Amino acid sequence: MSVETEQPMVPDLGLPVIGGALVVVVGPSGAGKDTLLNYARQVLAEDDRVFFVRRVITRPADGETERHLAATRAEFEAMKASGRFAFTWQAHELEYGLPASIDDNIRSGQTAVCNGSRAALAGLRARYVNFSVISITAHREVLANRLAARGRESRQQILARLDRSAHFDAAHYDALQIDNSGPVTVAGDALVAAIKAVGWRD
Repeated sequence: MSVETEQPMVPDLGLPVIGGALVVVVGPSGAGKDTLLNYARQVLAEDDRVFFVRRVITRPADGETERHLAATRAEFEAMKASGRFAFTWQAHELEYGLPASIDDNIRSGQTAVCNGSRAALAGLRARYVNFSVISITAHREVLANRLAARGRESRQQILARLDRSAHFDAAHYDALQIDNSGPVTVAGDALVAAIKAVGWRD
């Protein structure tokens, strides 16, 4: 079992980052984070007040889930050393990085939306003044069925994964919880509304 550990690396750009906002979307495997983020990205595509962060991750892109930038571990370490990340962390034996350019966008007043990991929340909250967490959830049975449909883990492994995910304390980060057990449009519209509420009011 991998253990999520936070290993932040922040370039010398000045702390904290103020101006706009950072919205971090978290949730257990099977909750549908990628599906909802893709939905929100399409709905807000023409709104220049919000942008969706493309993470750099040390795993190949599969074209089905998150639209991340793939990097080898050596490439990632070189990018980190040259200050090309605003923030990095490690989880599930992978390296994750947010591009340094997002700080300029946030300082200009935009709202950045990031697919995040619970391991990184404490460090991100310390770095970004206007920081919000949205937790995507689903009923346990729904999560189990979605994970089983992937065919990657046994039933026992799936239940163990769900038990680990249940320990996240959303209240500790004042996280807004969105239930994605039903139609994507319902949870997707809730996510869009939550993102808009962070940065501005209609």
